[in-house]
Amino acid sequence: MRSFAALMACLALAAALHAQSPRPARVAKTPAAISPRDFSGVWMERQEQAAFSAQEPPLLPWASEKFKAAKPGYGPRATPNSQDPILSCLPPGVPRIMLIPFPMQVVQTPGEVILLFEYDHYVRHISLDRPEHPKNPDFTWMGDSIGHWEGDTLVVDTTGLNDKTWLDQVGHPHSDGLHVIERIRRVDRDTLQDDLTIDDPRAYAKPWTGQQVFKLKPAWRLSEYVCEDNQAREGGGR
Repeated sequence: MRSFAALMACLALAAALHAQSPRPARVAKTPAAISPRDFSGVWMERQEQAAFSAQEPPLLPWASEKFKAAKPGYGPRATPNSQDPILSCLPPGVPRIMLIPFPMQVVQTPGEVILLFEYDHYVRHISLDRPEHPKNPDFTWMGDSIGHWEGDTLVVDTTGLNDKTWLDQVGHPHSDGLHVIERIRRVDRDTLQDDLTIDDPRAYAKPWTGQQVFKLKPAWRLSEYVCEDNQAREGGGR
C-alpha cells in the first residue's frame, strides 16, 4: 500500500510539474512560396465576358460587314437564333478559348506550357524551345504557339490560325493572317492575368488589346464535358 501511495504521489507531482511547465508556442503554418513563373494548377476566369475589350476594335469594311451579319448569343446584339460556330460544336480557336466559362489546367515542363481546357477537352501547346513558327504552317483551330519568358511574364506568340472562328462571343471575325500576342503573368498567388494584343491587318485597321483574368481554384479538378452530349440534352443542333 505504501508503494502504491508513493507511485500515485509521483504521478500527481509529475502532472503538476507538466501543467506548470511552459509549452512551446504553436507555429502557424504559412503557405509554401510559389515561383511567379509557376502557373501550375486549375484556373477559372474571373467572370464570363462577352469580349476582351469594352471598346469596339477598328474593323476594316469587309470585317465590319461580317460582324454586323453575325448572330451572337451574347452581348447587346444577342439573338435566340444565334449562329455562333461553337453551337455547332466547332472549336472556339485562339484567343476565344480563353473566354469560354469553363476551368483550365496549366501543366508546365521545361520545354512547354500546356493548357488543358475542360470545355470539350481542348488543348493548347505553347512551345518554349522553338524560336520561330513554321515557314509554311498548316492553318488550324488552335494555331501554332511559341513562348518565352521576359522576367516573370510568359510572352506567347500564336499564328497559323484558320479563319473559321470568332475572336469572342459577340462575333468579331478575323482572317487567317491573325497574329495573337499574349503576356501572361501571375499577379499574385491566386490571380493569373492574360493581356492580349490582336493583330490582323487584313481585318482591322490597327492592333487592339484586351485582357482576361483567372482565379486559382486549388480544390477543383477538371471534369468531362463533351459538346455533342450537351447539345443532345438541349434538343439537338442549331
